[in-house]
Amino acid sequence: MIDLKALRENPARFALGAKAKGVSVDIERLLQLDEQKRQITMEREKLRSEQNRLSKDAGPQIGKLQGQLKGAHGEAREQIEKQLEELKLAPARMKAAIQELEAKEQQLEPAIRDLLLQVPLPPDGDVPVGQGSEGNVEVKRWNPPPSSALPHGFDTGKSFEQNKGFAGKGHIELLAALGLADFERGVKLAGSRSYVLRGAGMRLHQAVLQYAFNYMIDKHGFTPMSVPTIVREETMVGTGFFPAGREQAYHVEETKRGGGYDLFLTGTGEVGLMGVHSDEILDEAQLPLKYVTVSTCYRREAGAAGKDTAGLYRIHQFDKVEQVVICKASEAESRAWHKQMIGYVEELLQSMEIPYRLLQCCTGDLGVKNADMIDIESWMPGRNAYGETHSASRLYDFQCRRLNMRYRAGGDAGKGETTFCHSLNNTVLASPRFLIPLLEVHQQADGSVRVPEVLRPYMGGVARIG
Repeated sequence: MIDLKALRENPARFALGAKAKGVSVDIERLLQLDEQKRQITMEREKLRSEQNRLSKDAGPQIGKLQGQLKGAHGEAREQIEKQLEELKLAPARMKAAIQELEAKEQQLEPAIRDLLLQVPLPPDGDVPVGQGSEGNVEVKRWNPPPSSALPHGFDTGKSFEQNKGFAGKGHIELLAALGLADFERGVKLAGSRSYVLRGAGMRLHQAVLQYAFNYMIDKHGFTPMSVPTIVREETMVGTGFFPAGREQAYHVEETKRGGGYDLFLTGTGEVGLMGVHSDEILDEAQLPLKYVTVSTCYRREAGAAGKDTAGLYRIHQFDKVEQVVICKASEAESRAWHKQMIGYVEELLQSMEIPYRLLQCCTGDLGVKNADMIDIESWMPGRNAYGETHSASRLYDFQCRRLNMRYRAGGDAGKGETTFCHSLNNTVLASPRFLIPLLEVHQQADGSVRVPEVLRPYMGGVARIG
């Protein structure tokens, strides 16, 4: 959620930001409703002040009039009694007027909140302008140098056969030939975009997840966390996945079965990791918080009908190691963490000798909640193209404002001012999609697949599949 005060002060910035992101939201209407509510609030506060003044003055006045009443007769007595009645009724009339204004405020709040939740975070000024993924800009490319595993290295500018000396297979063919997956039975169980990993395929899937998870904990000091993958709607709203993106989430309609609230399956561990500290005030000394989780994720892939329906690229259920950093409200610190978190993933990919590139996402591909986003794409020989495997986002206070997650400057218990935290997130590794480049890049001429050395401890020492 954006800062409403900042919107009032510079509405053009947010209008241009929404346009750059291709988001349609009626900012003018939001400001009109906000102004109406502020005028009502001022009127209500004025009345409440008057009510307090009347309450303070009424006692002495009533006492004085009651004293005068004892010796009054006829018309004079009637006049005093009328004044006494007016003094006694005034607070009740004032209270009714205040309640009426409060009701008007409450009527405006849902419309203001609905519009406010639709306003995207403006992209940073150094993000390239573009309408969609076609406007993204490559900023870096890494190819494995010659090694014992890849004697000639791997140059994505050359064909697979030029790199490896034989014609390669795609991951679907490799999975079938090595008995690593069963798509037919997966579809029988759960419908399209489903699969069953088996044997060494399942073991490799677990190996890459365990390696990535332990890598973030042991090498980079992240705190491992277990978080729910089925959450309340307010958690999805708070993390910025609703209202935009609602069509991608699986909805569990508990209210139709007598439950108190509906639930939603999460598409990333980021939701749970960020929701942990909602409505909390942290001490500045606690920051930065560095969390990592491994969780099952669910995405409906709405709007992707007929696209990548075969294989492991675009599926409904997968597992992902996710990293989240919650830091102080500093753009410089957020930018530094963004760079660092991308660096962790680069180290990870290089350790498994997977060619990759970094893409600077343009304004139209950022989504509503990101000020900046870098996609990391791994080379997938079977597609003869890069495919997205990671995405690193910088959100400033957008999520934390929605989640009401703050920290107290200086750590003075109950004394220092509170500030909304900043947040960042990045995929560490998502599988089984990551098995596509892993299997295809490390396949051998005899049809087997070499297991990278860093994964072998998680494979019981197995060096080759097949």
